[in-house]
Amino acid sequence: MSNQKQDKQFVKEITPQGEDFSRWYIDVIKKADLMSYSPVRGCIVFKPDGYELWENIQRELDRRFKETGHRNAYFPLFIPESFFQKEKEHVEGFNPELPWVTEAGGEKLEERLAIRPTSETMIGHMYAEWINSYRDLPLLINQWANVVRWEKRTLPFLRTSEFLWQEGHTAHEDEADARKETMQMLEIYRSFAEEFLAIPVIMGQKTPSEKFAGAVDTYSIEAMMKDGKAVQAGTSHYLGTNFAVAFDIKYLDRENQHQFCHTTSWGVSTRLIGALIMVHGDDRGLALPPKIAPTQVIMIPIGPPKTREQVVGRVDELYAQLKQAGVRAKVDDRPDQSPGWKFNEYEMRGVPVRVELGPRDMENGQVVLVSRITGEKRVVQQDQFVEEVQKLLTETQQEMYDRAKRFRDESMTEADTVDELKSFLEQKRGFALSGWCGSAACEAQVKEETGATSRNIPFEPGVSKPKCLVCGEDAKHTVVFGKSY
Repeated sequence: MSNQKQDKQFVKEITPQGEDFSRWYIDVIKKADLMSYSPVRGCIVFKPDGYELWENIQRELDRRFKETGHRNAYFPLFIPESFFQKEKEHVEGFNPELPWVTEAGGEKLEERLAIRPTSETMIGHMYAEWINSYRDLPLLINQWANVVRWEKRTLPFLRTSEFLWQEGHTAHEDEADARKETMQMLEIYRSFAEEFLAIPVIMGQKTPSEKFAGAVDTYSIEAMMKDGKAVQAGTSHYLGTNFAVAFDIKYLDRENQHQFCHTTSWGVSTRLIGALIMVHGDDRGLALPPKIAPTQVIMIPIGPPKTREQVVGRVDELYAQLKQAGVRAKVDDRPDQSPGWKFNEYEMRGVPVRVELGPRDMENGQVVLVSRITGEKRVVQQDQFVEEVQKLLTETQQEMYDRAKRFRDESMTEADTVDELKSFLEQKRGFALSGWCGSAACEAQVKEETGATSRNIPFEPGVSKPKCLVCGEDAKHTVVFGKSY
């Protein structure tokens, strides 16, 4: 097979998005070597290229959490069954998803232990021990951990039985302080998603039927994938005193009276990796925004064997300049692969910028930069190389956000009736803004007839829908409806 045919064959193995989006997704994550299926149903192995994306997410979020006064701790994986019984609504919300440990060391346990689905109960128990006075508040703790929810239907990164996440848990003197924390963390998630992952999101409040089990109010950021479906990209919960009452988290206030703490929790998970792939990927494979890309620049020497040593030597010098400037770059000087094959491979892996250098470029003191997103080629002077690469990376980050937002905005509609919503979702997937009277029955009917759920009640819907799409009564809220992962 000729080199050219091999190069094309490499990309052909990815199913086009328009043909089968789910198949495309699986093809891309396997081809890009992000994960492998494990022998345990619903669980995956994060391979280095996939785990590195999580490390970059973790590093950036951790920095933002610490800037706002939060500290990391770690709590046990096993949670006694009695803890769940203390917060009835909470246990009911998680019951079907809980795996239980009933035996250990060859003996039956006196009390079953759940493998944590989230840590409110364990942390509530500990906070009751740690908090005594208003001087101990606010208590601002985050945990990086794995959790288990025994999912019936799984999809790598987006929905797996075990996944990685962070969960923040804070305790406050009063409602005002706890609500301020809840909104602060939601804003951190929004800015992180939009500025770092280049994913536009809709901020809003969950409806009562969609809120977190045990919360007073749940807020979310919702992102749209390229197939028009939603991914809940982050949540922040105001828990009121529900867990404080259940776990006796009290403090002595300034008047020497005992009060219950107001608590919050908030989290994002490795589903952000799935969202990243589905928002930015295309028929050539992954497309990674520069800020999160493990490799921002791939450098490929070109030319015949006789000039190879000289060209590779210059590429190495330019690589050292990039590295010194803090750019994450790699050189691929393997002699046994054609440049065309390498171009396709790194496009498929989503590397934002490709650098090409050949003998003619050497003569002219130039270097070629190629954008993964636009395909644009820029010939730049070698003495301006680092600045030009940084400029292209900045432009690429913005371009990726702009493209995703344009797609999201073009895939939004307004639906005044259930039939309109149904028709829209059958013909063109996306999100719809509709009026809702606030009745759980009307919300349930939308789900039953269209398969769509309320994503959230957006803070800034752009329009105000006056009538409920189901019953026609006056709307209390304008809601985003959509199908989701």
